[in-house]
Parts: sequence; C-alpha cells; structure tokens
Amino acid sequence: MRRLLLALWLAGAMAASAAAAEEVIPMGRTVGIRMSSDCVLVTKLTSVETIEGAVSPAQAAGLQEGDLIREINGAPVSSNDALQQAVAQSGGQPLSVQCEKDGQKREVTVTPARGRDGVYRIGVIARDSIAGIGTVTYVDPETGDYGSLGHGICDADTGVLIPLGSGGLMESSVESVQRGEAGDPGALQGDFNPAHEVGTVRENTETGIFGQFTDPEYYNSLEKIPVAHDGEVTLGQAEILSNVSGQEVGRYSVEITKIFDDEDEYGRSMMVRVTDDRLLDATGGIVQGMSGSPLLQNGKLVGAVTHVLVNDPTRGYAVMIDAMLEEMEN
Repeated sequence: MRRLLLALWLAGAMAASAAAAEEVIPMGRTVGIRMSSDCVLVTKLTSVETIEGAVSPAQAAGLQEGDLIREINGAPVSSNDALQQAVAQSGGQPLSVQCEKDGQKREVTVTPARGRDGVYRIGVIARDSIAGIGTVTYVDPETGDYGSLGHGICDADTGVLIPLGSGGLMESSVESVQRGEAGDPGALQGDFNPAHEVGTVRENTETGIFGQFTDPEYYNSLEKIPVAHDGEVTLGQAEILSNVSGQEVGRYSVEITKIFDDEDEYGRSMMVRVTDDRLLDATGGIVQGMSGSPLLQNGKLVGAVTHVLVNDPTRGYAVMIDAMLEEMEN
C-alpha cells in the first residue's frame, strides 16, 4: 500500500449509454486515481549552470510555464524520459520544439546548454503523470461507466488540465482526515493499492474524469436512483454521500443555499452548506478529496460537490449532474 496526501481538489458508445441513463448508482466511494499524460507539461523554468555562468535556454526560446511539449524535431514526446533523452543526445544543436498552450499550437527553437557535469539541458521542470485519491460520483450498472470528481484533474503548479494519455482506478481507503479550518480547507489522507486496479480513466475534462469500472464489486450491491434534470433542483435540504473513514460511505445532511445560472463564469452550479454535526466533527465541513461526493435531493441524484470555500470550510460548490452526464456523452 502506498500513502499519499490528497492534493486533488485532490468513451464512445458506452459513454453515450451512461449519459442517456435515467437511473444510476450514487457512489461516494474513494478510489486511487493514476494518470499519465500524452505529452509533458512545463511546470517551471530553471537555469542551467554552465562553465560560463547560468543560462536558461527554454526561457530564451520563449517556452513558458504551462506549455505542453508534444514533439521535438518531429518525434512525439510523451514522457520526461523522452524529453531528457532528446535534449541529452542533441550535442548542443538547436531543437525544434512543438508546444501548445490554451489550445494554441506553436513551434520554438531551443538550443540546449551544456552543464558543468557535461550533460545538455534546456532548463525546464516538467510533469508527465499524477496520482492521488478522489471520490466517484456515480456508476451506470448496465455498463460500468462512471463519473468522478465533478471537475478536471489539473497540475497543482500551473492549473493546466492534465492531458490524458492513459489512466486507471485503484482500490483505496481513507486513513485519516486533516480537518478544515478557515484559511485551510483540510484534506483526506489515504492509501491506495497500485496492484489492485478496479477501473479505467478514459477522459479528463473540466466537469470531471470518466471511464469504466472493471471490478463490479465496487457497486453491484448498491441500488440505482433516478437522475434529476434541469428545473428539478431546489433550494433547501439535501444530502451528500462521502467516504471520510476507511471504505465506509456515510450519508450526511447539507443545505443547497444558492443555484447559479447556466452562464456562471466560474462553472458553478450550486452552493451547499454542511449542516450535519457528524461530518462537521469529523472533517470541519468539506475538505480536499471530497470532490465528487454525490449530492442527493428528494430521492434523486442532483449533482456532485466540487470545491470548498477556503475561508469557510462548511460551504462549497457543486456541479449539476446533467453537466457531468452531458460531458460524458460528448
């Protein structure tokens, strides 16, 4: 077992069938999530210490933090190892780097610098994978298709949505909780087992991650409930399902205090406030890692908790379930 502090706020025809489902199983269960990107993400620009002093080839060439490096000299780059190998073998000759940021592609020429140790570098710190624990919102028992988190998995340093190359779900357990306080939202701390994969990750989108369970034991003893649609969600009492201890999913009372319009610039659907003393005692409210906890009202699945208000951990935002299902269909 491998311990991680949750830092996540840590599909064709099958996806379409899940999106069309009028009944799904609300989950609230945590899983380990691992993702590898299909390129490398520049998280920081650094200097290269040469015998003539410090230089930054990447910065001089116009590379930026948040850039996705996709090709070097026409060859795909999908890992840090591939990036470092291409640079190290350059012999100091200029490299044509194809990159992308905010959907805009461009090409820059970077000339690697030889460090004091004789190794060529361009002066970047890059990321090609991420892992943590998240909460599954729902699963369609007919297909095993699921939706989770209610928001995408982004790089913690740059805020860039991680471009998915491959990914999987692993069995997990919540071992402890760092309680939320004003100014510090807190977090779930848990273990996941890399040797026990229970599902795939097929999409990482602004509205959540999506894929398919390969181990039906995660949900086959649970019951389906109807999905709520636009206009069915109201202000007032609701419940969330959340896994804040071991593998047990608890049902806790909350209140929907605001419903945002469809054009909200931050993508918020609802604001919720935790009213259940049991959850307040255990976590202080909403903590990092509860993202994806299903939100229920009048016997229907209406959405998923997504973010906490940093200065008030008893309150947070949620996304409508329709938004997740529509994203899955697309």
